[in-house]
Amino acid sequence: MKLVYKKVYSRKNEKYFEKVLTNTKTYRIIYRMKVTAIIDDDLVNNVKVYTQSSTVTEAITIALKDWLDMYNIKELNKKISNNPIIIENGQNIREINRSI
Repeated sequence: MKLVYKKVYSRKNEKYFEKVLTNTKTYRIIYRMKVTAIIDDDLVNNVKVYTQSSTVTEAITIALKDWLDMYNIKELNKKISNNPIIIENGQNIREINRSI
């Protein structure tokens, strides 16, 4: 897939740069998704309050990213608990860290 670029002049940097055009059919199809979902109003309003977002889209995006981050942390903790690092004497590590 090829993105569409447009040459744009920046007065701040005084040079031309290429900008990805986001209002193209390809970009809208590939890089974002519109979803219709039936979600309780109280739940959406609470998410907006906790994420301090002004729009529903922003609030749900932040909430989903946070949920995925927490899920990934839990999965990482499971992997670490299967093969934990056991440090019997931390003095050697402290000395190495202090010498750097």
